[in-house]
Amino acid sequence: MRRRDFMTLVGGAATAWPLAARAQQVGKVWRVGMLDTASRELNSANMGVFLEKLREYGYVEGKNLTIDYRSAGGRNERLPELVAQLIGLNPDVVVLRGTPEALAVKQATSTIPVVMSAVVDPVGIGVAASLPHPGGNFTGMSSVVYELEAKRLGILKEVVPGMKRMAVLGDHSNPAFEMEWQQGQIAARSLMIDAILFDVRSAADVSHAFDVAVSEKLDALLVKVDGTTRPNRQLIIDLAAIHKLPAIYSAREFVNAGGLFAYAVSYVDLYRRAASLVEKVFRGAKPSELPIEAPTKFELVLNLNTARALGLTFPPGVLAIADDVIE
Repeated sequence: MRRRDFMTLVGGAATAWPLAARAQQVGKVWRVGMLDTASRELNSANMGVFLEKLREYGYVEGKNLTIDYRSAGGRNERLPELVAQLIGLNPDVVVLRGTPEALAVKQATSTIPVVMSAVVDPVGIGVAASLPHPGGNFTGMSSVVYELEAKRLGILKEVVPGMKRMAVLGDHSNPAFEMEWQQGQIAARSLMIDAILFDVRSAADVSHAFDVAVSEKLDALLVKVDGTTRPNRQLIIDLAAIHKLPAIYSAREFVNAGGLFAYAVSYVDLYRRAASLVEKVFRGAKPSELPIEAPTKFELVLNLNTARALGLTFPPGVLAIADDVIE
């Protein structure tokens, strides 16, 4: 073989090798087990960006990618069963959202790679040694930003200036709730607001909470985002409308569905970034060596239609800082 031919062959191989590596075992169908706090239908916006990002990397659902989706729908007692189902399908990676979900997966496996799309405090609940160096089989997105509670209450106070007493709706069995509730209480006291906790773990609890809030003549409502409030999203929005109770939500999806307004991390962005971590795992990266990432995008979303129905007007200062306004 002539030297020139040999160099051409070597150069061609060097060029082709990255492409072959990127193809990640041609013919293989990659399996993702997803465990989320809401059904795939309710989670469609987040799933849309998650799958879109994976498509950019060449992984297409129905072709070389299979998604096995499970949600307990607020019934956390079902989590061990659902986790066992997913692990039994032998996934290449598990993608999960929620603190109870993370704890259930941690108890079931220490070997299958896990990417968190949103978990409040991975280190605090024991699924990671630290954010820069997780050290186990978990990596992904932390959704904790405790300062958000103070900002939510501050904005709510601007929208409902006469607010003295308010309700906080969330699942107190979720370990993440207690951490956020403590920050919320501090913020409420600083604003001279009496914040009353309603521990909701079912649709019946949600309905009862509204009955009490109305009978106690509470001025407003803060709705947390968890495995109870997400599956009961429309019920909460409808009851807030029926009882003319202004509510601020902890995720944009509530406002898209008719809620008044939300100030929150961008969960769409968290799912997009989680997809990038999944792609790294597909290429052989170890979760223990992938730093857990923090939220970087936040959004204030207002629904003017809902405000009009409630007889409210968003102050100019709130409108000026809104990231999106639904009309």
